[in-house]
Amino acid sequence: MIVIRPRGGWVRPVVAACVVMTVTSGCGLSAELDRERDPARTAVPGAVGTDGSGALRIEPPGLPSSVPSPSASPAASRVVPGQQGGGCPASGLRFGTGPVDAAMGLRGMTLTLTNCGKRPYRVDGYPDVVAVLGPEGARVSGVRAVAGTDQVPMAPPDPGPKAFVLRPGERARAGLYWRMAAEEGSYLRVAPRTGQAVVTLPLPDPLDIGPRNTLGATAWVPAG
Repeated sequence: MIVIRPRGGWVRPVVAACVVMTVTSGCGLSAELDRERDPARTAVPGAVGTDGSGALRIEPPGLPSSVPSPSASPAASRVVPGQQGGGCPASGLRFGTGPVDAAMGLRGMTLTLTNCGKRPYRVDGYPDVVAVLGPEGARVSGVRAVAGTDQVPMAPPDPGPKAFVLRPGERARAGLYWRMAAEEGSYLRVAPRTGQAVVTLPLPDPLDIGPRNTLGATAWVPAG
């Protein structure tokens, strides 16, 4: 038997070329597994997952534990933009938002508070918006949240605070208003009122509110 031994001068280039072809063509084991998991190539780079409707679910690093982690059960970890994580929080209160309305530079969004617990909850005053966060979880600089809408030009009047009881299954709503700016916010850090537990709420539409702006909130009212 005749054995042909390749000379060392071209072995390394050939091996290197094979490695480059494997990496660039996606023919390796990793790429094959990716094809099996996602034959339609629907995955988006950087996405953590999707909700039941196919909407992109992003979990930026460094957010508080109120944003469910991938290790949680599927039912509890689902994060739908515009709604707090699935299930009812320990507080018995769940936040949600509607889409952004825009007109002549004025922006508006409805913030909702649902009593998903078993006890009545007394609502009084304004939501406490602690911070607006960008897509990566960093605070949007210079955004100042205030009670009332008189500091936001063209915003509708604030009805003013009035106490009422939110029974199980009922909702309250408040309006958030700001003027258009360049930097977008993707999350709200918000509490039912000052001094209560703060949660991180993903938004259905980004808030074009930064880098320096005023976010005005109306008082809570029954959603009806």
